[in-house]
Formats: sequence, C-alpha cells, structure tokens
Amino acid sequence: MVSKSRVTILVKASPQPSKTYSETVCCAGIDGSGKWKRLYPIRFRHLSDDRTFSRWNVVDFKFKLPTSDNRRESCHVFEDTIEVNSKVTNKNEKSRIVEEGMFASEKHAIDAGSSLALIRPRNVRLSWKKRPTTELEDIKSKYERQMRQASLFDEELAAYEPCPFKFTMHYEDDSGPKSKTCADWETEAAFWNFNRKYDEDKALSYIEQKYCEDYV
Repeated sequence: MVSKSRVTILVKASPQPSKTYSETVCCAGIDGSGKWKRLYPIRFRHLSDDRTFSRWNVVDFKFKLPTSDNRRESCHVFEDTIEVNSKVTNKNEKSRIVEEGMFASEKHAIDAGSSLALIRPRNVRLSWKKRPTTELEDIKSKYERQMRQASLFDEELAAYEPCPFKFTMHYEDDSGPKSKTCADWETEAAFWNFNRKYDEDKALSYIEQKYCEDYV
C-alpha cells in the first residue's frame, strides 16, 4: 500500500555505503500531527537539484511500509516522488515543531515505543577523536567498491571524503548522563567548511562553541 506524507526535515545522517543502493542517507522529520517519520533509502547525492533538501525543509513524498524494518516511524520512500514544498524560517514555528517531538528523556521515548526522539539536554559537552589512517582508508574503499557496483543509469558521484574525526555528544536528561555518537552529516560538513578557513584545532573549537554554547 502506497501512502503520502509531508514532514519537516530535522535530521540528515552521514552517507553510508549500501550493497543494495550503493550509498544512502538516513533522514528523519516530523509530520503535521507531530509524529516522526524515518525516510529510507534516500540516495541523497543522486537526487536532482529540485529534490535536494536540508534541515527545516518541508518535504512531500510517497512511501510504503518497509518489509525488513518494524520500527513504527520507518518509511520506504519512493525517491522520484520527493517534492520540496517550502522551508520553515520562523523561530516560533520551529519551536512549535520541535516541542511536538520532545521527550523528557531517552528512557521515556523508549518506554513509549519510539525509536526517534527529541531530547532537551543539560550540561552539553562535545568530544572528538581522530580516526586512524587505516580506518579512513577502509571507509574510502567501502565507498569505492559500492560506487563500482552502482547501476549504469546512475550518475557517477564524486569520491566521498570521510571526516577524520569521530564526534560524541555528552549530556544529561531526566534519566541521567548519556554519551551518543554524533552521526550528523551537517556536523561533518561544518568541520570541512571551517577546516578550509582555519587549522584543525580552531575548526573543532568553533564547532564545540556552536553546539555547547550558542545552540544551547
């Protein structure tokens, strides 16, 4: 059964190599009733310009329920039905959307049967660790293998350059302290953007200030 949905995009994870789809990006957003939708598989770097979206874009799409994923938020999206409708820019509207998906803690979200949740964190701290060269080379080779297996009808993509750092978010919610891997694509993109302007240390410090001070 094919259904339709409209969501405000809040999450874009980093690209991942896929045996079936060559490369995918897991995206997620909240619909008009305040419910999360996980959009998959999105071959984001294959999307045409008119279908490319960013955080806070309002996106329409058709989907079916996935056969191998029973999480209630998951949607198997038909890529050619994606339409970028508009973008939320008003701060009050952003706050309203965020509040609809908010939980007091990760435990509250899990107890409610949710696999996606927004948490208002306290005592936010960002840490990072440099990836070994062998790990970076392994990531690159995985992407290269998947690109070679791509369909002849797919446009050839530029080589994906993995971020040389792993980021971890540390925070507290109502159920206690947490540490979570930050797999956000925009965090990696921010590092590359700042690193082009500054040295590594300054780029990392800038991201830390944004996440732990400015955004909070």
